[in-house]
Parts: sequence; structure tokens; C-alpha cells
Amino acid sequence: MNTKTILGVNLLAFAVSAMMALPAAAQQDAMQGMQMPAPASSTAPPASASSSGAMRDMGMHGMDMPSMHDMQMPQQKPATKPAEHSQHGAHAPSPAPATSTQAMPGMQMPMRPSQPAEMQHLHFGNMIGVRPKPGGLAEGMQGMNISSMEGMDMSSMQGGNAPPDARSPDYSDGYRYTDMPGMAMSDHAKLAMLMIDQLEYGHDNHGNNAVFLDGQFWYGEDFNKLWLKFEGEQMHGKLEDLRTEALWNHAISTYWGTQLGVRHDFGEGPGRTWAAFGVEGLAPYWFETEATVYVGQNGRTAARVQLEYEELLTQRLVLQPKFEVNLYGKDDPARGIGSGLSDAELGLRLRYEFKREFAPYVGVVWRQRFGPTADLYRAQGEPASDLQFVAGFHFWF
Repeated sequence: MNTKTILGVNLLAFAVSAMMALPAAAQQDAMQGMQMPAPASSTAPPASASSSGAMRDMGMHGMDMPSMHDMQMPQQKPATKPAEHSQHGAHAPSPAPATSTQAMPGMQMPMRPSQPAEMQHLHFGNMIGVRPKPGGLAEGMQGMNISSMEGMDMSSMQGGNAPPDARSPDYSDGYRYTDMPGMAMSDHAKLAMLMIDQLEYGHDNHGNNAVFLDGQFWYGEDFNKLWLKFEGEQMHGKLEDLRTEALWNHAISTYWGTQLGVRHDFGEGPGRTWAAFGVEGLAPYWFETEATVYVGQNGRTAARVQLEYEELLTQRLVLQPKFEVNLYGKDDPARGIGSGLSDAELGLRLRYEFKREFAPYVGVVWRQRFGPTADLYRAQGEPASDLQFVAGFHFWF
């Protein structure tokens, strides 16, 4: 209830208390004198109804007041003179002006001209929440007429064309699925890399100087790549040996791939061509591993195994041990190669990465020839083993 209603209740309670002190006949006359006139079209029950019965809807013990069901809303034109409802000839006061709002039961409440006449019979007994009747809110709102909403125009709230700066419905701002530089997450993205693992100058314990190169290039997807490898050495101003390979690399697991292709050897003696098949990947404990088998002309066979490891001493200082071994199935004196275990190489290089893509290094490399290969070297006046001190660069892009 609002403030006006509370004030009316208090005034009515005071009047009732005063009436209870009067005789019964005086009480009846006083109650009849408190009636307010109703419009001609009003269907409200007479004010002489028992006040105690009318007050039961309010649920207020000890105080009686007319039910909120008796509250009436006037028609569009208020009555010009009051109606007479007195059994004893008493006249009720004139009705309140149409522009005022009264909260007292039995008093008129104005309606705007635009509201339909059916709203005059809207009951508020169940809507104030004091004592709801059976059926709840639905039953209490049966008299409500909302037909005046039928003419409401809501076309401006939906439809039409979006403004030029509006967002796209899927919040993509016009972007669609496409390749974006540096953002490709697909396994089918084409990538390439050139790595020069070792480009170094070496000086051995026999006073010989040499330039050594070891590198690789690959291009392709995660599952399939074209892989080019090259490794060679130049000594005494001439190319001693150069091994080149062109391989197709196919991934078979997360860290391993098979390699199939060809190998060709340059340098001293006649060139040799081989079919190559092998595997390359990352072995347990982070050892980079290459193992390849070669089959050449005239029944020649060969095998090569290389292991490499990178130990990060700091974020920029890297120690790189490397081991390589070669085996051949037949003697090839023209190229200074004997059958069986031909040679082995063990290197230890320490590099400092100014950037991940570029790092100078220093190191030491030990080479040893075995069996018939060592005999061929000695026959030519060359030592079977040597120890080199090297310095060079490691870079990739």
C-alpha cells in the first residue's frame, strides 16, 4: 500500500474506534453518513454492508474497513451530482474532482480518456497480496483488459538495414577461413629451412689445414618433405670428398620419419651413385639420429649412422657432441675405401648463440680409419688418424 492508503487506513481506524463508543443506532447512522456516492453506472454494493465482513480481505485483526473489491474507477465523465443512498435522509458529500486520485476504499479513481471502460471493473483484491483468493493471480486478473496494446507499433525495434559500422552477426568482422602469414595451424602448410650445421676451418696435428661443410635443406609439409643433405671436405686446395643426398621424408610417428632417395659421391676417384633408404628422428634422451642403408652399382653396399646431441649449458651456450660411423660391403680402392668398418669420427663443439639462427663455435674433432681403409691411407702416405682443432659458424634460416 502507498502512503495515501496507509493514511486513509489510520483515519478510518480512528473513526471506527470512535463509533464503537456510540450506541448501536448511532453507529448505523454514522456508517451511512460515511458513504461516498457512486456513478450512475456503478455496480458496487451498498455501503451499509457489514464493515466487519468487508474488512476480512485485508486480514487486519481488530479493525474493519471495506474491501478493496469495493474500490471503483469512474467512467470517462464523472457524475454531475451525488447519488442518494441514505435510509434516514442523510446526503453524502459531493464526489471528488475527476483530476484527483483517492486511495480510500469506496472513493472514485479517475481514468484517462484513452483507457477503455472495461478497466473500470479491474479488481485489486488479489493483487495487493494480503489474502489471495483461490486461483491465485490468474483469477484475480480476469477483469483486466489489455486490448489497448493491439495498436502498438513495434516495427522500429526489429528488422530494417544494419548501420554501416555494425558488427557482423558472427563477430568475424568479415574475416573468413584463409591462410594468414604466421598463423597457419594446418599440417598441410608448406615450410622450408636451410641449416648449415658446420661451416668450419680445421688444423690437424700433422700440419694440414682443411675446410669442412655439413648442412641440409628441407621443404614441404609435416608429413612429407623433400630433404637435401650435403657433407664434404676440402684439403690441400682440392675437394677430397663430397656426399650429396636427395630424399623424400615421410613422417611415421611424432619424432620419426622414413627417408627414401638417392646419393651421389664426388671428390677423388670416380663418382658413385647409390639408392638410399633410412630413418631419421629423435631417439630417447634427445639424441638426433640418422641411420641409412645404401645400395650401389656392381653390388656395392654401404651403411651410415650418425648421432648428435645438444646440451644447453646456459640459454645461449651449447655443447654439441657428434658421432658418425661408415661401413662398406666391398673394397673400392679407387676412392680409398676398404670393406667393413671404414672410418669413425667423434667431434665436440662449443657454440655461443648470439641469436638462435646464428652462433660461432670452437671445437675438437678426432677421426680414425679402420681395417683395409687404414691400410689404403698409409699406402698413400696419409695418416690413419688425425686430431683437428676447428672453428666455424652454425646458422640457419
